[in-house]
Amino acid sequence: MKLVPGTNLMFRPHRGRRIKEVLVSIQTKPDRPKWLKAPAPVGANYRDLKALVQELKLHTVCESAACPNIGECWNQRTATFMILGNMCTRRCGFCAVQKGAPLEVDMDEPRRVAEAVSLMGLKHAVITSVNRDDRKDGGSELFAMTIRAIHDRVPDCHVEVLVPDFQGNYDNMQTVMDAGPEVLNHNTETVPRLYRTVRLGADYPRSLEMLAYAKSLRPQTPTKSGLMLGLGETIDEVLRVMQDLRAHRVDILTLGQYLQPSKKHLPIVRYATLEEFAELKKAGYEMGFSHVESGPLVRSSYHASDAVDATHA
Repeated sequence: MKLVPGTNLMFRPHRGRRIKEVLVSIQTKPDRPKWLKAPAPVGANYRDLKALVQELKLHTVCESAACPNIGECWNQRTATFMILGNMCTRRCGFCAVQKGAPLEVDMDEPRRVAEAVSLMGLKHAVITSVNRDDRKDGGSELFAMTIRAIHDRVPDCHVEVLVPDFQGNYDNMQTVMDAGPEVLNHNTETVPRLYRTVRLGADYPRSLEMLAYAKSLRPQTPTKSGLMLGLGETIDEVLRVMQDLRAHRVDILTLGQYLQPSKKHLPIVRYATLEEFAELKKAGYEMGFSHVESGPLVRSSYHASDAVDATHA
């Protein structure tokens, strides 16, 4: 066992290879900062949106991934719709979305998502999905159908899609980009050293390549990616990932604090400080990102429309 510098955690060596990035807590977890608070999920708009989602039999990542901003966002009548069911084929150690046998694809789902977008009066809709490694198209066709359904139903609504890596299949990425989303988002989530623990089944170079390929297909469409802090990465590692993203022509960046959804998920190694988030935001703009959202409660779709406005300004 080797101590992780600056933390209360240990690395466990694994079969003589590089130290495996499985963190084993040996002391108490870090205290949650008193300033790290999110609005409670209450209010008339929150109740209305919850009822609408239930009525249309839709899933949202806000609920399925236990997003801390659900109270703020839903009361502002914004939400991130999650298509292709709510059962993921991967078992990432940070994610609260259910894992298991995938659900049958609901081909009427795009119509219902577009109906919800219309009823909510959205000008910017965010669509994401579980990973569907069981499907040859990785779910790309339903993404494309949803983009087109929203554009047909609400022509002045921008559509942002947060897509999986499609296992590196360029054809699947092209299917999505051909549908004309206004923003293409794919998260790198963490630094390369931690991928084997944090992003099971994912590959850091592959994620960068998929972002670059999307940009090559539609150079005018902003691309976006995000990372979590607090899983054992160093600030220097985060900065290197940010540089890699810019080198692959990513325009928009999100940085947020990892919050452990349950005791079954990866532990929080530390809480990044407000000063660190501010410095990373400054560094992001200096690197050339058109928009950077950086803060403890920032998530992929947090203030998503602001990023688009800044990018096209």
